[in-house]
Amino acid sequence: MKSIPLLHKAPIWVGIFLVSLWNTQAQNKLTAGADERTPSKAQYFSWINNTNEGPTAEHTKINLDFFGWLKSQYGMQLDIYAMDAGAIDGKNFYGSIYSDRFKKQFPQGFDPLYQQAKALDIRLGVWGGPDGFGDTPEEEKARIDQMVKLCRDYDFALFKFDAVCGPLRPEKEDAFIEMMQQAREYSPDLILLNHRLGLDKAKPYATTFLWGGNETYIDVHMANTMTAPHNRAQAMSRGLVPHLQRLTEDHGVCISSCIDYWEDDLILQSFNRSLILSPEIYGNPWLLNDDEFSKLAQIYNLHRKYRDILVEGKVLSDSYGPNAVSRGDGKTQILSLRNLNWDSATYSITLNEEIGLKAEGDITLLQLHPTEKLIGTFSKGETIPVEVLPFRSALFLASTEEYKDPVITGADFRTIRNISNAPIEIEVLGMPGTTSNIGLLNPDQYTSAQIDGKNADRLLKGKKLKLNFPGDKLKHNFHRQLNPFAEIAIPEDVASLYEATIFAADNNALEVRSLQRSGETNIPEVKAARDAFFNQEAFVNRGVWDKNLFDGDLETGFWPQKKYRLDTRIEGGTLRLDLGAVTFLDKLIITVPNEFALQPLLVGEGNFVEVSTDLVNWEELTYLAEKQSEVNIGKKVRYLRFRNFPQQIVEIEGLANGQKLDRSQWRASNLFAHPSRKKAKKVWKSRIVLDEIAEGSYLSVALNGKHGIEGAYAAAKVGEEYLGADNRASSFPANNWEFMTARRDKNYTYFIPLDKSMIGKEIEVFVMGYDEDNLNFDPELYITAYPHPWKKIKLTLNKK
Repeated sequence: MKSIPLLHKAPIWVGIFLVSLWNTQAQNKLTAGADERTPSKAQYFSWINNTNEGPTAEHTKINLDFFGWLKSQYGMQLDIYAMDAGAIDGKNFYGSIYSDRFKKQFPQGFDPLYQQAKALDIRLGVWGGPDGFGDTPEEEKARIDQMVKLCRDYDFALFKFDAVCGPLRPEKEDAFIEMMQQAREYSPDLILLNHRLGLDKAKPYATTFLWGGNETYIDVHMANTMTAPHNRAQAMSRGLVPHLQRLTEDHGVCISSCIDYWEDDLILQSFNRSLILSPEIYGNPWLLNDDEFSKLAQIYNLHRKYRDILVEGKVLSDSYGPNAVSRGDGKTQILSLRNLNWDSATYSITLNEEIGLKAEGDITLLQLHPTEKLIGTFSKGETIPVEVLPFRSALFLASTEEYKDPVITGADFRTIRNISNAPIEIEVLGMPGTTSNIGLLNPDQYTSAQIDGKNADRLLKGKKLKLNFPGDKLKHNFHRQLNPFAEIAIPEDVASLYEATIFAADNNALEVRSLQRSGETNIPEVKAARDAFFNQEAFVNRGVWDKNLFDGDLETGFWPQKKYRLDTRIEGGTLRLDLGAVTFLDKLIITVPNEFALQPLLVGEGNFVEVSTDLVNWEELTYLAEKQSEVNIGKKVRYLRFRNFPQQIVEIEGLANGQKLDRSQWRASNLFAHPSRKKAKKVWKSRIVLDEIAEGSYLSVALNGKHGIEGAYAAAKVGEEYLGADNRASSFPANNWEFMTARRDKNYTYFIPLDKSMIGKEIEVFVMGYDEDNLNFDPELYITAYPHPWKKIKLTLNKK
């Protein structure tokens, strides 16, 4: 038996207890595949990338190529790639790797994927149900043999068993136990995720329990319950697992919708909870923009570096903020803090046993997130103030041991790339118009240095280097509260304000919004993964992207989502069309696939469309409903709205002077209410003049309190120009890919984008309340920016 340190010095009862505890832990590891001290496994699982239709071999190969690129480019190592629902089992059914369905999805079985994953040091996992043992001995044996085969032949590392597929019948618990025992003969460390299974005798064979039962798909299954400058505040407010149990499943971090501030969310999942599966992500991480993949890899790499000591956690006092945790071995401690308020928070870190730091000697304190920063070297027991930005997380390292990763002194920085056999790439960060004198910690580790490609070898001699960051120095904090709101008489143009936000927003799937947020990619593996997702038959067929109306393909379309028989339209909805600019239009042609799709309109029946150039003046026109309806316009227009519209539209075209118009800038929405059904009951206004606008700035209009579901909206005016809120937390309704957006009746925050053309101009910001029973909320106005408006200077270091 492995020795237990200092056991010979302890009283006999302590020794008996420790031996019993060690035996229990060993037995738990034998039956459960892991114990509380097992280092974390880094995972991705494919839910939301595919839904219950299931993944395919080709789609999975492309996704693995993406993780292979992250490994080669940034050194990011994934431990487990888990295929979610529909690979073998599905909702309410049990499948077989010998079935026609499986062979259609995986023509060569799992063999090619296993070989591809193995070459990347990644192991596979799969979602399924706990039963599937049939009603005969032969069916029971077939199920056991199939699941064991996944471990014997393909070295599977994870089974995620979910009651969605069906419960485990009590009489089949022995079969379940037999299956897990045999499977762990080949994969001793096999992780079994227990998702609501209700196991009895078989419970010891489950590695985890599902904490809180929460999926983290932002603004679908998890949405803000407070006002905040981004959509992930609720995810970041998740507490701690009881007793910091690590054999727990928190469903990871979803990177698919509402992507901003994903990194703060992942920091807390990885280092604060640091469960057996950490870092754990799911969805569509390829929807990040090209500048963010290095940060994703950095979080994975940092966790991997310290994962052996992250198994020991200590909950810190409330003076460190909500749910703060320190993890480490007494010589090195990693602290994860957060701030869930609109103002910055200052916390004091005491460098001693209070944070779990037991070793003697000088202590190096660094910030590792949201930027890297050397705070200093201190004596044990000193108390050091640190800042955590509003609605962000922060990660700090305190250590008596030598820190060997590259460190810049005198400035914030971010390590972009640090892999063997390649130069180290670092972004030195500074606010616009500022100056930093930077140095290098441990400069003797490097042979050369370049700043933006120019020689900077003076850093290797221990000398400082002055850096001037471009731009004008900001006079104010880029994140701050602005002028208060005051109630005003309902303005005459209140409907135009409403329409400004409705036309600025959209009803596309949340993933489409993420794609548009991140922009084009220059990385082939990223593009391939994006294309595989958006071009999969299940996504296209759901009609959840307005671009399908303008693609010339009558097999695609855009219609209110009815997957779950839930009407997601607001008060009946209205089809809106924005041509992107004032355009002369002879006629508009609306095509539906058949007469049934035309409903609720009837063939030959007159219907109405309203057109406008400015959101203020509207003209009503009549057209006849047909399978291919022609709407005669004959004038310049930009905005069109239809009080009633076909339930399934496959194409919208425009003609001018006999020529088809370019539709590349056309946009459509179909869920928002017509203004005739939105009568403002109360309006507030704030006036501001901004003498500077940092890059990436936007207004956050926080509606504190209960306003009713879709009961309040915000918009702005700059002179006579209307400025809508193009985003909101919780999100505007979407024609969703997986499930409907969350319906919240309080604490919306509207986001209105800003640009430098607005500097020095009066901006009027309006809040409109429409729910007569919920008008006692309190609006506040903030300016903020994302990402943080750093200026960046590239430092390249060559290692010895």
